Amino acid sequence: MWHYFKKIRSSFAQIDQVHNYLINDLKSPKILMGQIMARLNLEKKSINELSEVEFQVFSQWGDDGIIQYLINNTDIENKTFVEFGVENYRESNTRFLLINNKWHGLVIDGSEKNISFIKNDPIFWASHLFAKQAFIVKENINQLIQGEFLDKGYDKKIGILSVDIDGNDYWIWETINVVDPTIVIVEYNATYGDTNKWTIPYIGDFVRNNYDNTRQYWGASLNAFCHLAEKKGYDFVGCNSNGNNAYFIKKEKNKLKRLTAQEGYKKAFFREYKNGDNEYVSASDTPDLLKGKKIFDLDKNQIIEIE
Repeated sequence: MWHYFKKIRSSFAQIDQVHNYLINDLKSPKILMGQIMARLNLEKKSINELSEVEFQVFSQWGDDGIIQYLINNTDIENKTFVEFGVENYRESNTRFLLINNKWHGLVIDGSEKNISFIKNDPIFWASHLFAKQAFIVKENINQLIQGEFLDKGYDKKIGILSVDIDGNDYWIWETINVVDPTIVIVEYNATYGDTNKWTIPYIGDFVRNNYDNTRQYWGASLNAFCHLAEKKGYDFVGCNSNGNNAYFIKKEKNKLKRLTAQEGYKKAFFREYKNGDNEYVSASDTPDLLKGKKIFDLDKNQIIEIE
């Protein structure tokens, strides 16, 4: 009987070893492929839009390629980042930076389970990564970055700030003042169109799924972020081709063409909403889903009802 249990225990140990190897991105062949693609992008002297340099390693879409292109064509003083809304960090904008480029960074997520996963990921001990569990609001974001990153000796001039919380993104970026990023990546809501300067009103406990079962009411429009970027001293340089992430570079360091929201806007290519026939429908093609929702219009400086 004891021999039988030893065999079971040995089998579980082997499963654990395989599992640990499979999630150990430090040894993943994807890294080599990403390095090859990054080198090929370096040969491109100029591009017309960011989609020309897209490739995916750990990002949700082609953002790994965009980020590699931007950091190789922008003067960045400190190879550091802050990213929040990362879930378990298996899919993120900065994971390839961390592994391939040896950047240092802070990630924040509201789930204790996700942060525990990150801290048990091989990349956590093999790199300079800090992970903090917190539900982000205007009242705590600066203190979190200060206490969890800057107080560890890092300079306020960071390379990248990546904002993706599917909610108060506009208000959070507006509030952040303890770091001075060279590049800012924000997730925008393409359903709001390319001209409206809209964001959800600030709601401290906003969680996307709790406020709209169609999952289309969240975040801010691209034009709203362009408006905020201008106030903060950034140029808008484009979006990924899937229509969810927008890129901004400090004006004094930007070498790319500065775009208007209308010039760089991309409709959301993905489909998250299911209609009455249980078929996936593009949210960008169904703006009526937002009818009657309360939205903050930056041009009018007031909350309006979407018609």
